[in-house]
Order: sequence, then C-alpha cells, then structure tokens
Amino acid sequence: MTSLTARDLMTPDVVTVPPETPVTAIARLLAERGISAVPVLDHDGRLRGIVTEADLIRRLAGAEDRPAGWLRRLLGNPATEAERYARTHGVTAADVMTEQLVTVTLDTTATHVAHLLEEMGIRRVLVVEGGRLRGLVSRADLLRALVAPPPEAQGLSDSRIRTAVLAAMRKQPWADTFTTMVEVDHGTVTFHGFVRSEAVRRALRVLAENVPGVIGVVDDTQPMPAYLSIAA
Repeated sequence: MTSLTARDLMTPDVVTVPPETPVTAIARLLAERGISAVPVLDHDGRLRGIVTEADLIRRLAGAEDRPAGWLRRLLGNPATEAERYARTHGVTAADVMTEQLVTVTLDTTATHVAHLLEEMGIRRVLVVEGGRLRGLVSRADLLRALVAPPPEAQGLSDSRIRTAVLAAMRKQPWADTFTTMVEVDHGTVTFHGFVRSEAVRRALRVLAENVPGVIGVVDDTQPMPAYLSIAA
C-alpha cells in the first residue's frame, strides 16, 4: 500500500452541498445516502467547509445548553461563545460546517493519509487541487486498499520475489541471511535453516507477507544451535 497515493484511494464522486442548504436537508441526505459527511462548495465550486455527523450532533446537543451564568459571562470569551451559539443554533450548512479542513493533494501517499487520520483523530481527508475538490479519502478507502493486492504484485516471478525477500531481510538487524535460507515456489515463501527466537520467526513471516507477490509463507526453520550462536 506504500506506493499508493490519494489519487488511487479517493472516492471521486463526492456528494456536496451549497452553503445555504438547510441543516434538516443535510441530515436527511446523510441518512438516505448512508454517508457521514458532505463537503460544502460555494457557487464557484470552491471548497468552503464540511458538515459531518459530529457537526449535526453538536447542533442537536446545543439545544439543551443552559444559559450562561454570571461567572461564565464575566470570564468567558465573547467571540468563542458567539461562535458556539451560531454553530449550535444555525439552520444552514454555512452556520454549522467545520471550516478548519484537513486536506491532501492527489500525490499524497497512502501512508501519509493514514498518519493524518490517526494523528488528527478524524475519519476522512479531502483531496484538493487548486482549491477545487477532487475527491475524499476515508478510513474505509484505506481499509479497502489494505486488503486489495497491489498492482505491482501481479506477474512477479519467484526469483524476483526471493530477491525482494532477501533484500528486505538485509535491511533488518534481527534477520540473518547466512543461517536463514529462502525459497519461493509459485509465490509461496519457505524459510529454512535456523532462527534465534520465536520473535524472529514471527517477524520473518510478517516481512515476507509484506513483499509484493507473496501469497503464502511456510516456516521450516529450527531454533539456532548453541555452537552457531557462539560463533555469531
């Protein structure tokens, strides 16, 4: 998945709404389409914000807000209070939408998109080019890419797969290409020889499974004999 970009992952046909769309219409749209957010575009096609389920729930919860007490009125920030009131009582997309957007470009890597979703605690990022919305990458899009076979894996020969596995092993300090041998037959990797621990055995399996073209891993290794451990 590391070679994929937002261009490969994104959903291009995104449902959008104009800023004046009523909140009730947005709620109905999300429910009917089975989606969790709609970007807000102005009449020139420029991205203004996004209305998410969280925004709508925040507005619904705001109906039970208690009037501010004297201490809150004295110490509170009037601008912040006004902003909260507008978002929890607004009737259009422009009132309730989130304007601080997390966006990526078409060439943003899948790994960076995943990092943004995890770091920011969000469910989606918008793909933007020249201020125009091109698509949306959600957690579901990333999961689909994770389980799909990478295009570069198709048609790889056993010899190329073996070379890739050995190259990956040489990059890891815990892997030993001298005591652990690799064979590949019709995409199945078999490890022979010796390993130092169960942790190394497990890590070798994971390493092989991450090599494009590998369809299975067989572990035929044995614990490292004492005389080899001493020699090493």
